[in-house]
Amino acid sequence: MKKVITYGTYDLLHQGHINLLRRAKELGDYLIVGVTSDSFDIGRGKLNVRNNVLERVEAVKATGYADEVIIEDYLGQKIDDIQKYEVDIFAIGSDWVGKFDYLNEYCKVVYLPRTEGISSTQLRAETQLISRLGIIGSGRIAKRFVPEAAVVNGVEVTAVYNPDQQECQAFAEKFGIDGFSDFELFINRVDAVYIATPHKSHFEYAKRAIKYGKHVLCEVPMTLSLSESKELFDLAEQQGVVLLEANKTAYCPAFNHLVTLVKSGVVGQVVDVRASLSKMVHAPIRELDPEQGGGAMNEHASITLLPILKILGLDYSTVGFHSRYEGGVDVFTKMVINYPHATAAITLGVGVKTEGDLVISGTKGYVYVPAPWWLTEYFEIRHEDQSKNKKYFYSYDGDGLRYEIQEFVSMIINHRHRSYKLSKRESLTMATIIEMSNKGTNVTRI
Repeated sequence: MKKVITYGTYDLLHQGHINLLRRAKELGDYLIVGVTSDSFDIGRGKLNVRNNVLERVEAVKATGYADEVIIEDYLGQKIDDIQKYEVDIFAIGSDWVGKFDYLNEYCKVVYLPRTEGISSTQLRAETQLISRLGIIGSGRIAKRFVPEAAVVNGVEVTAVYNPDQQECQAFAEKFGIDGFSDFELFINRVDAVYIATPHKSHFEYAKRAIKYGKHVLCEVPMTLSLSESKELFDLAEQQGVVLLEANKTAYCPAFNHLVTLVKSGVVGQVVDVRASLSKMVHAPIRELDPEQGGGAMNEHASITLLPILKILGLDYSTVGFHSRYEGGVDVFTKMVINYPHATAAITLGVGVKTEGDLVISGTKGYVYVPAPWWLTEYFEIRHEDQSKNKKYFYSYDGDGLRYEIQEFVSMIINHRHRSYKLSKRESLTMATIIEMSNKGTNVTRI
């Protein structure tokens, strides 16, 4: 029996894919089709997948040409698969001519002609529901956002808004986009917005954009109170638009795998989570300005609360804070969150330095993520018996903003108004805890 193997993403399965599968099947008696996993695509920088891996596998099966479907999950797997399944022919589209000649050592390589005039890229462009993304704000993170958006398929940053006309035009000229100091002119030129302004202005800008029927991706913290966050989510639901908090760690592939592993029980029952985050800053700067919502809690709490809420859940028992204040903001805060069967602690600083690591302790071992843990690309699962320890390495591309942009665009395209990576309830819980700190509830000054 002559075995043939081929690989692909098979996103938005079309006639070109079907023709290639048919031609591959004609080369032998048994066709194995490798479908790339979501994580493998992200690791290769493919941030344009519309269908998830299960949908893509089912689409391939529905063609009737595949005798067996496997998942491609890592670099170099093709060689392993060819030997494992005793493959005779490796078949791939002619757009890859020469790229897989190295496989001739293991089997015959055949490049199949492509169907001209159709591709997943073309289909995505034709069916895309969002193309013009505008930025509200032109500060530090906005400058990182533009190049990050450029690697996500189907979206383009086309405009920036800043009431300061001089700053607005400087930003617009730097990135070759339109600049507006008039909000109404700006909002009517875009399909969605990314809000990257000082914390206290997030609510009003998000509310105005949603009322115009625009999708909103808002930097953390989305708001500084539960009532404001709830109002925005309710308004977004009424308007039928996507509202997503831009907590970039939540959308990082490595962080999501970490959470999955912990929830699967690799370290047993979790009894403690400790996270810290800090940076050294000096006035005058936004992080130390009370008028702009500065302070350690407002600046860092959303990020450090993420692993706690993901792993221990939202039903905590008590929250307490120990904070040091200077110039009207907390420059240091240690927060303790108690659960019925676990505890958690967060250490934050702006102008006070901490280690910046993450430790998740369980009854069978613990997870250690070194600083900066929020840019997750490596972590270890450690046990009493060190021979059972395991290290995990991942790609973390660019500034990581591309992952949140991808999730935002995916939600819009697929008419999905909830994200499991950062749920509405999780965002509301973060806003609740931040508000407690700002109001001085259970705060001990040090």
